[in-house]
Amino acid sequence: MTKFNGLGMNMGNLWRLSDAKTRSISPENFDGAKGKGGMATLEEGNAHLAARELGQGWKVNPYIIIQPGEVFTIADIEGPGAIQHIWMTPTGSWRNTIMRIYWDGLEHPSVECPVGDFFACGWGEYAQVSSLAVCVNPGSAFNCYWEMPFKKHAKITMENRDDEPMTLYYQIDYTLTQVPDDIGYFHAQFRRTNPLPYKEVYTIVDGIEGKGQYVGTYMAWGVNNSGWWGEGEIKFYMDGDKEFPTICGTGTEDYFCGSYNFENKKTNQYQEFTTPYAGLPQVIRPDGVYRSQTRFGMYRWHISDPIRFESDLRVTIQALGWRKDRRYLPLQDDIASVAYWYQTLPGKKFPQLPDRDYLEII
Repeated sequence: MTKFNGLGMNMGNLWRLSDAKTRSISPENFDGAKGKGGMATLEEGNAHLAARELGQGWKVNPYIIIQPGEVFTIADIEGPGAIQHIWMTPTGSWRNTIMRIYWDGLEHPSVECPVGDFFACGWGEYAQVSSLAVCVNPGSAFNCYWEMPFKKHAKITMENRDDEPMTLYYQIDYTLTQVPDDIGYFHAQFRRTNPLPYKEVYTIVDGIEGKGQYVGTYMAWGVNNSGWWGEGEIKFYMDGDKEFPTICGTGTEDYFCGSYNFENKKTNQYQEFTTPYAGLPQVIRPDGVYRSQTRFGMYRWHISDPIRFESDLRVTIQALGWRKDRRYLPLQDDIASVAYWYQTLPGKKFPQLPDRDYLEII
């Protein structure tokens, strides 16, 4: 019997032995090499003052500092293998820190996203997220559990677009193992439109070419009107769909697995929630002084119901509220999103990411 390769471990098969090799990258072991962790000397470590009486091996270099304008490679891994967990605690503006992931030597990234949005915290403020794919824990601990297999090579970079240095603690856990020929490569693309033009639909992602499956959506939705804002339908155009999609939802809160305005009927307020597959973990409410619009953070993971496509995919969502006479009102909101999917390589090059001023949370 062929030995289990170590991919896709879960509670049902943790007992199966494997020839896979477990490795981990952090500032204490930049390349994940066996037996090379915690070797930084006091001269090399960022925490040399704290460790000055203890010396090598005593938490000498637990973090890095990324300077303004710098792109730092936090992982450079020769395959085959799979990234299984990413943990990090970035300081500074999360919209000004861009995470990129490159597969198998491709020049363009398959993941390009502000770090906060990637981890379902798009408004630059902490909100607890307790899901299968992403967990955000106190005080600002970002965790990603999307499994990311690769055949040849994986590279992860962090770009600091801010004017101040940022401190980054991180750990990237991965396995070195054979991977099947039919793997899909993990992709994540960020978009933001502010404001959405009147009567236009918001495009979560388009231009996907190849075979794969769509596995998740995160949205940071800032409402510029009073009243309910989530009547819009999400639509998945796949494999040659033109004017009309194959999959059409029934409302924004319906797609994110809520109902009836996300409202707690006892308090008559929005009710935050976070579950394994879907959630509204963040509601930022006006304070009557400087905060004038309500802002929402929502996720929907298609883990048990991936949306499979053979050749192409486009995903849109409408922004709809209500007029006083119970007619739909097309909204002009501040909407940002991250689309998550797996597909064959090479994927199509993403649209150019706007500059930091356009992405700024105002």
